[in-house]
Amino acid sequence: MIVLGIESSCDETGVAVYDTARGLRAHAVYSQVALHAEYGGVVPELASRDHVRKLLPLVRQTLDEAGIALREVEGVAYTAGPGLVGALLVGAGVARALAWALEVPAIGVHHMEGHLLAPLMRIDGEAAMAAPPAPPFVALLVSGGHTQLVHVEAIGRYRLLGETLDDAAGEAFDKTAKLMGLPYPGGPELARLAGEGRPERFRFARPMTDRPGLDFSFSGLKTQVLLAWQRSDGSAATRADIARGFEDAVVETLAIKCLRAVEATDVDTLVVAGGVGANLRLRAALDAAMRARGGRVCFPPPALCTDNGAMIAFAGALRLEAGQHADAAVQVRPRWDMTALPAVA
Repeated sequence: MIVLGIESSCDETGVAVYDTARGLRAHAVYSQVALHAEYGGVVPELASRDHVRKLLPLVRQTLDEAGIALREVEGVAYTAGPGLVGALLVGAGVARALAWALEVPAIGVHHMEGHLLAPLMRIDGEAAMAAPPAPPFVALLVSGGHTQLVHVEAIGRYRLLGETLDDAAGEAFDKTAKLMGLPYPGGPELARLAGEGRPERFRFARPMTDRPGLDFSFSGLKTQVLLAWQRSDGSAATRADIARGFEDAVVETLAIKCLRAVEATDVDTLVVAGGVGANLRLRAALDAAMRARGGRVCFPPPALCTDNGAMIAFAGALRLEAGQHADAAVQVRPRWDMTALPAVA
């Protein structure tokens, strides 16, 4: 089955073609970073308008790169939520119109399920990973405003173990970078700067690790960094050291909670997905921690950690092949509980 996938939940327009017989045939992502940079954050109305401008040209480009004619598309998948309502409606409207014109089924995909399933994807005949994970496993989802630990009993059967009570890890990276005067988007810039910093010069709290439970909270950590920055000499070296202290605190906090979740569910596989999953220090820490207990950790390729159409096409293909689809109404869910999704047979 050849599925066209569309991602438009926030500030990236993603399109992909996934073939269930061969794997990912092509995908392309257009980032709106330059558009929002002068505002220091995503402006929802501008994001929606840019999706309108870029989506159809990106569909044509991706189909051409895949060597697929539009008439060969057998299903359409799109991000139905969670996300910015205007941005979601752009993708949903285009997807539903294409499906109607082609007389093929369409399905709205949960954005976080797309991230979660990305390591299972095949890329034009090859697995994204040498040995793709199979349920049951624990997934750490760290994307945008989400930081969640999920027990994946089967595809479509998810049990939430813990989540952030305030700022997610990605938000904490971006907000901390902004208060330290780093350019937008701040998260990747802060991670780069942390690589130049000295460990342990600034040691910040590992929030909520001194008590039982699997929930997260990063707003207090952000405040600690702000106070340290305001009291510092403001030098480039000190800024790098503070960035390193912040990154170490986030990484260790995530690692502690992940190990607790793995032990609580008695599984030996951890899947990490979402933009923060591309962080090299987090990858190294979780790999070492899981190896030490005889398990393993699985990540998508770095290019598939951030928002993309490939994960939506793949997740949609799994559900379309299982016979799931919805009517022609254009519906999106800016807030959507992933545990309410139906199982995939």
